[in-house]
This record gives sequence, structure tokens and C-alpha cells, in this order.
Amino acid sequence: MMWLSVVAFVVAALAAGGVVRWARGHAAKYADAMPQRFHEGDIPRLGGAALLLGLACSWSLGMVQTALGDPGSVNLGAWVGGWLMVLLPAAVGGIAEDMTQRLKVYYRLGLTALSGVLAVLLLDMTVPRLGWPWFDALLLAAPWLGWGIVLLAVAGLPHAFNIIDGYNGLAGMVALIVCLAMAHVALQVGDRALATLLVCTAAATGGFLVWNYPRGMLFAGDGGAYIWGVVIALASISLVQRNPDVSPWFPLLLLIYPVWETLFSIYRKLARGDSPGMADALHLHQLIYRRIVRSVFHGDDEAQQMLMRNNRTSPYLWAFTMLTVVPAVLFWRNTGALIAFCALFGISYVAAYLAIVRFKVPDWIKR
Repeated sequence: MMWLSVVAFVVAALAAGGVVRWARGHAAKYADAMPQRFHEGDIPRLGGAALLLGLACSWSLGMVQTALGDPGSVNLGAWVGGWLMVLLPAAVGGIAEDMTQRLKVYYRLGLTALSGVLAVLLLDMTVPRLGWPWFDALLLAAPWLGWGIVLLAVAGLPHAFNIIDGYNGLAGMVALIVCLAMAHVALQVGDRALATLLVCTAAATGGFLVWNYPRGMLFAGDGGAYIWGVVIALASISLVQRNPDVSPWFPLLLLIYPVWETLFSIYRKLARGDSPGMADALHLHQLIYRRIVRSVFHGDDEAQQMLMRNNRTSPYLWAFTMLTVVPAVLFWRNTGALIAFCALFGISYVAAYLAIVRFKVPDWIKR
């Protein structure tokens, strides 16, 4: 497992360095007026290509290792090739958007939905239970409901990661933390194969972060967000489907930050009469940047100020994520406790959002 993670890290880091060195030309296509833009200069958005290469190399070598006798007991059989096939439509769609800025949102949503369909057809994925006896009985009687949840998760989570991918290290570190937490629980239940895939994903993400945080020399782009979303969605479903001891609310609590950010964003836009697909600059991380971090740094170099504020924003959300990861890892069997922490996060998020909007943030948070 360890040597495969080293391969994922090294390949992703080298590929990302190559993108930084030779792919700056395409970055100029990203318009200065975009509401999500919080950086100066033209930065490549092809970090997803480096992630995909790191994953493909490490996972493929794991399959080769298993075919040669599996000395490391990683158990990465031919089914891992199915994971790569499921990942491909979403990843290609995201990378195509990063390169052209012309792939409309419904095409990208269609490609992530195609990944969800392939997960059901090729990997036989379903959600067998949600921890509620009455709903679990319904899932048993109507298997198509479980397939629908798989489709919703695989199609939706990539876009949730895309929403929180706003500042250097934000989405990447959230993905890395979630992958390691999920790998820890997978090892607890003896699922070394799934743990290996997740550790390799975390390692490839680390290779990307070498160039992304704190210097901001490369962005993950839609491709990176979609890769994180699909892989983590597949891992979440597989962990619950293959291991009855794991509560289905464990992965939901791990991912409640990007999921809740997406749901709250949809509600907020509909309440204003806007399309949920319209980009804006009113997400929680953007408010933290403008109303908490922006007032901290002053100076004559505007680009350096923006970079420092950008880097200062992400740790606020890392800490927010850890508030859900820690109880999720501690109570991964306990459905009742996990549901309670999900509800607590929703309340805390809305309270924090309103406090920032109303300029009622304590001074100690700004320091």
C-alpha cells in the first residue's frame, strides 16, 4: 500500500510540475471578470490531469501487483479497472472545461451522471440501507431507489467539490482529509483494497498540493473537483455496501461540508429568484475571504496581498471540516450520533453564515 501511495504522490507531483511549466498558455482563457476569481495572473487549471495520471498509475500498478501474487495483500483485482472506467467520463468532462471554458454546465452534469450510471451497471453499486428500518425495508423492496441514490451521489458530489474549490488548498485538503478518514475506517473493518485506493487518492492529492498551496501555481479546476467527487462517492458507497458494520451516515458526516454548502447555495439562489447553476461570490469561503481575512493584510503589492488572503482563508474551512471528521471517525458505527452531528453542523453553518453576513464575527477569529 505504501509504495503505491508513493507512486501516486510522485507521478502527480511531477505531472503537476509539467503542467505549471508548459501549460500556462491555456490559463489566459479564464476571464478576469469571473466571480470565483480571487488571484492575480494566469494560473493553469489542469491539476485534475495530474491527479488522474497519479491515480491511474498507482491503481494500475496495484492491479499488476495483485496479478503477480499480491505480496502486499492489497487485493486490487480487475474491478479497479471498472473504477477507472466509471471515473473517466466525469474526469474528461471536467478537464475539457478547464482547457476550453466552453463546456456548458448541463453537459458536465450529464457526464457526471454517466459516471453514476456506469457505477450501477459496471460495479453493481447500490445503497442497501440508510439506518432507518422503515426506509431500509423500502430499499429492499424497491432496489431502484438504491440505484437512484448512487446516481445522485456520483453525479452530485463532483459539483459539490467544485463549489468549495475556491481558494488555494481548500478543496484539495478537504479531499485529502476525507480520504484518510475513510481509509482509517476501511482498515478497521479489514477492507484493505478500499483503503489502498483511498490512500493513493490522498497521496495523489498531496502531489497536487505541492504546487497548489501555498504558492497557488496550479489549480485543480473542474477536472480535479470531479475526480475527487467521483472517487470519494464510489468509496463511500462501497464502504457501506461491503461492510455492514459501517453506518451509512459515516460518509455523509465526513462530506457534510461540501454537501451542505451545495444545498444551501441552491436554496439561497432560488430564494433570490436566480438559477441554481449561476455562479456567484456568496459562498461561505468567499464571505470569509472578504469579511474576515481581507482586512488583515495591507501593503502596496496587491498581488501579494491577494495571495496571502487566499492562503489565510483555507485554514478556516479546514478547521470547520475537522469538526465533522473527528466525530465521524469516533462514531462510525453509531447512526444516531452521526445524524445528531449532521444536524449540529447544519445549525452551526447557518449561524456562522449569518454572523459573517451581519458583521458579528468575534475579533479573536480574525487574528
